[in-house]
Amino acid sequence: MRTKLKNTEGIFPMPVLMVATYNEDGSVNVMNAAWGTMQERDTVALNLTETHKTVQNIKARGAFTVSIADAAHMVEADYFGVESGNKVGDKFARSGLTASKAEAVDAPVINEFPICLECKFIEYQNNEYGCGVIGKVVNVTADESVMVDGKIDMSKVNAIAFDPYTHGYYKVTERVGEAFRDGLKLKK
Repeated sequence: MRTKLKNTEGIFPMPVLMVATYNEDGSVNVMNAAWGTMQERDTVALNLTETHKTVQNIKARGAFTVSIADAAHMVEADYFGVESGNKVGDKFARSGLTASKAEAVDAPVINEFPICLECKFIEYQNNEYGCGVIGKVVNVTADESVMVDGKIDMSKVNAIAFDPYTHGYYKVTERVGEAFRDGLKLKK
């Protein structure tokens, strides 16, 4: 038997993405965006409305970064989602985190988050089914603490995921299988 649930953004896990830009005065702005994905290997899609300060900054600067939030900085990541850059200009400074300039785009890298995608703004889609900000990933960096033999070890990243059913955060840490290999056991 199945139970009918209230309609919600019911795909779990949803990523907890930190989208960072520069404000007009050069200060750092960051927002928490759970509605984001990769459209292709090098294209990011973020479902963000134009009223967000972050979207205004992306359009003005032509760039943004997307970082993967981790368990060690869950409080700061959540803060970036509950406080608006339209209301609090020094939102990033209040977090206590630090930033450096991205290598390839005019946007900040939040130093404490372990993985960062540097993105060039491509377009904003605002039709009925448009998904908002589309960006081209032009550079990806990772903190050395999450690298093993030249590759990212996701168990070291301690990425967090958003649960839309209970509004909780969960750590994504344990590897349970081998993609594109384990299913071959059932192939005839």
